[in-house]
Formats: sequence, structure tokens, C-alpha cells
Amino acid sequence: MNPKVDKYLEHLKTWKSELELLRTIIISCGLAEDFKWRNPCYSFKGKNIVIIGGFKAFCSLSFFKGAILKDPEGILKKPGPNSRSTKLIPFTSTKEITALEPILKRYIYEAIAIEESGIPVKIDNTDDLNYPEELKSVFLEKPEFETAFKKLTKGRQRGYILHFTGAKQSKTRTSRILKCESRILKGFGFNDCTCGLSKRKPNCDGSHKQLENK
Repeated sequence: MNPKVDKYLEHLKTWKSELELLRTIIISCGLAEDFKWRNPCYSFKGKNIVIIGGFKAFCSLSFFKGAILKDPEGILKKPGPNSRSTKLIPFTSTKEITALEPILKRYIYEAIAIEESGIPVKIDNTDDLNYPEELKSVFLEKPEFETAFKKLTKGRQRGYILHFTGAKQSKTRTSRILKCESRILKGFGFNDCTCGLSKRKPNCDGSHKQLENK
């Protein structure tokens, strides 16, 4: 067991019992324990298999290649609309985890077998992005902006589109697009680090606030 995970669990205020139980089940399947992305992460021969963590409404066991697990029980869920390969199983009690323990172990062993076989997650690379009208208008006015936006990975494009369309009013959507213009022209995603201080690159971990407070 990794001491970093011990420390993480020791200071939890919610889902402590549930995550401790998930930890025990996962380790019994022969996975190595590490602490990555601020959560307990488990691997097999250096390959990430599952990660556990707590959210406001539930805690979860997430599979990095959950999209290709068979899931005969129908318990795997997509973390969000932008998720392409990861799937999770949500829990709200130790009772739920205990009841599913044999199934969880079966899923973990299958995930290990998938990783050992080298089966990749097949990502649909078709352009299924639904550009909002405000973004299309900016594209017409600024061709260089459209070129930069479409050079981003599909995941980064989706991240921006989710941010833009999260606004209810058209003028707010346009405002969000223009505020992100500089980042997009530089090739950054919405959640990418731009200051160079993040320890979780390419993602931002809030380290830029050090500069703001100086």
C-alpha cells in the first residue's frame, strides 16, 4: 500500500469507508497502488487500470478503458458527455460495494486482460462536433481563428464547445468565445496550463494563482 494513499484517506471527510473498501478489493486483485491526479490510482505492469475518488453525490471506481469492458451487469456509466474511453461505477454506501464485490473483481480482471492483450480503445474520430452559431459567425469574421480552432484535438474542441454552449444567452456565448480567442490561437485547450507552473501538465492545477497574488 502506498503511504500517499494512506494520507489521502486519513484526511477524507466524506466517502472514507467506501474508498477504503474499494482500495482493499482492488489491491486483492494484484494491482500496484500509486497516487496520481490527486486520487488513488492502480496499475498493472506500469499500465493504469482503475482509479478511485469521491465526488459530491457519490464515490466511484473508474476504469481507464471502461468503454471496451463487456459490462453485462450494466453498471458502467460515462463520467460526462466528453468522455471517450473512461467509464465509472458510482457508489453511495459500503453496502453497495460489498454486494457488487464479486462483479467488481471480475471487471478488474477483465480490464487487466485487456491491457495485457494490448487492445486499444477505438475512438470515433468522425467530426461529430456541433458548432454553435456564434462560433460559426466568428469563424467567418476571423479565418485564422477557425484554422487554429480546428487544429486543436477533438477533445479540446469539445471542451471549448461545452464551455461556449453552457451560456444561455447568445451574447454571453459570443463573449466566452472572444475571451478564449487568445488561448485558442496559441494552441491551448480550455483546461490547459498556460503559465508553465502546473505539476499536472498539460492540465492547469491552479498554480497560476501564485503569479496573480504577487
